[in-house]
Amino acid sequence: MSVKKVLVTGATGRTGSLVVKKLRQYSDEFKVVGFARCETKIKELFGSKEGFIVGDITDKLTLKSTIEGCDALVILTSAIPKMKAPPKEGERPQFEFEPGGMPEQVDWIGQKNQIDAATEAGVKQIVLVGSMGGTNPNHPLNSIGDGKILIWKRKSEQYLIESGINYTIIRAGGLLDKPGGQRELLVGKDDQLLTEPPNSIPTSIPREDVAQLVVEALREPMAKNKAFDVISKPEDDPTGVVTTDFLTLFSQTTGGL
Repeated sequence: MSVKKVLVTGATGRTGSLVVKKLRQYSDEFKVVGFARCETKIKELFGSKEGFIVGDITDKLTLKSTIEGCDALVILTSAIPKMKAPPKEGERPQFEFEPGGMPEQVDWIGQKNQIDAATEAGVKQIVLVGSMGGTNPNHPLNSIGDGKILIWKRKSEQYLIESGINYTIIRAGGLLDKPGGQRELLVGKDDQLLTEPPNSIPTSIPREDVAQLVVEALREPMAKNKAFDVISKPEDDPTGVVTTDFLTLFSQTTGGL
């Protein structure tokens, strides 16, 4: 079996770093290259910058040279809001995006740049990690910093679907910093899991489970040309059966937005 070369962007993010670490555990299947903006953060998380490229997704030339020879691309870049200042008592916190870090620039133009570079390089598959809630233009996340983040994410997802590259779009629920591999995962479509969660379970999922889904999407052909929402049952849910059969999970999903 030939080794797939995989580029992971957003590789120093909380989910992206987990994806890099998990892919490295499958060294007989994958050669992983991380792509991130900050060399200092790379060294803090991984000890050295070996296996990493420092760059920015707005720099098309760096993207082009980095993605050459890659079989797959994992997109984990996302605009990140910052709190303006601690809120006064009784007030809600206010958020903003850093200059150059607005969702339109990161989640649309930046992701489009990546998809275009992958298309030119002949990349065979793109796995894009997004967010649930994109069917609702009035979702609260869109109001943060007036960034309309889910709207721009949805636009880039549609662009990926229309690119002609094999895609897997994973729209995760609320991300938890909890251990993975201990829950049953549930997949859905069109935000139905947000409005009709089974037995009113929380619409969340551990980051580590999302990272494992990314890995399995690269391993399992059934995951190609699929787009789906995903949450998890609580760890202590008596009806939960830990998900280990990813072929069956992906077979429950469909393509298109």
